[in-house]
Amino acid sequence: MENLKDIRSEYIAGELDETTVNKDPLLQFEKWFADALQTGMQHPNAFVLSTCTRKGKPSARVVLLKGIDPEGFVFYTNYESRKSNEMDENGFASMTFFWSKLERQIRIEGKIKKISAAESDEYFKTRPRGSQAGAWVSPQSKVIPGREALDVSQEWFLKENEGKDIARPPFWGGYRLYPLSIEFWQGRTSRLHDRILYLFENDEWKIERLAP
Repeated sequence: MENLKDIRSEYIAGELDETTVNKDPLLQFEKWFADALQTGMQHPNAFVLSTCTRKGKPSARVVLLKGIDPEGFVFYTNYESRKSNEMDENGFASMTFFWSKLERQIRIEGKIKKISAAESDEYFKTRPRGSQAGAWVSPQSKVIPGREALDVSQEWFLKENEGKDIARPPFWGGYRLYPLSIEFWQGRTSRLHDRILYLFENDEWKIERLAP
């Protein structure tokens, strides 16, 4: 195994200046996301979703961002999963995006709430039919006897619903994270990275620079 302490590289991609970033962090996010799309990387909308139980026990997993609007960031999941249980009981969550090709990272923290049933229905209609069936047959985060159980259930479900529209399961839908802080991180030489923090205070965004 390669010696972990010897794995290193120099960051050279660019710079980030608190005097020139967009005053609105959501617009700054959209700009950086557009840059990530242009690199051709796979899944630029993938992020680490971190949640916590009421007692403070953390957990994390990779999720796909499916929407952004003036209120916040939207993604979808099973409402009976571990992450959903933790978000419902805690009320807060965080997102971390990392785009290695651009040497950029974005950390977002805020309140988390379920989106409306109508919004979830609208998105569910756009999912591939196999994914729609998967949402019904997978008891997310629960123990199952094996892979075959999922495959058999999906095959049966698709056969039973052949020629029919598949409605959204009541236990599946979206969440919106309402940001209270957003940090933009740009890799720089000598590990003296740029970190620009937006804090939402008194109904407006305050911009600060953090030491790396």
